[in-house]
Amino acid sequence: MSKTPKDKGNDQQTKGSELTEAETNVVADLRERKRSRVRAPDIKLNFDEDTRRLTVGHKGKDPKAACALAMHELGTVDYRFFEGVMDQVAILGQQDSSISETASNFVMSVVAGVGPQDEIEAMLAIQMGAIHQATMTMARRLNHVKTLPQQDSAERALNKLARTFASQVETLKRYRSKADQTVRVERVEVKEGGQAIVGNVQNGGRSDDKK
Repeated sequence: MSKTPKDKGNDQQTKGSELTEAETNVVADLRERKRSRVRAPDIKLNFDEDTRRLTVGHKGKDPKAACALAMHELGTVDYRFFEGVMDQVAILGQQDSSISETASNFVMSVVAGVGPQDEIEAMLAIQMGAIHQATMTMARRLNHVKTLPQQDSAERALNKLARTFASQVETLKRYRSKADQTVRVERVEVKEGGQAIVGNVQNGGRSDDKK
């Protein structure tokens, strides 16, 4: 009876761990996009137990440069807006006396993904990140309920949060579509005895006024 060579499994494991050409290209593309992307440094939180005060900062860069990058990411040039928003985002990462910088940085990563062009879009993006986190929290609770009342409560909250997130996405789309709307006049002709039309003109349309 023949025996399987002991190193055969190791050979298969080695081959399985090697990247295909397509996978290698994906990794290279990701690295290139990360190098070319401008993003704000991660948020750094510090909670003082004595004063019960939460201090917000950034990691790894000069404070002024970090603030400038974060303001760019938020789509604002108003420092008052920036300070207020950063305090609100920081609170998302505070759980009593414990701190989760991951939670606050996740919200800012959502903002960066949305790429807000003004303060309204920035606030919507922050709310979307916060609502998503709350949705995942309720989804986790729903998976660990022990009674029917707990299940009903978690399910209702989860559905409301999921609908809210979808509504936020639609709101952002509508807001951006209004900002992108432009009125172009291709050609205006005023013949003798005629009258110029001011407003939106659609080719092939007929006037509703009949004389």
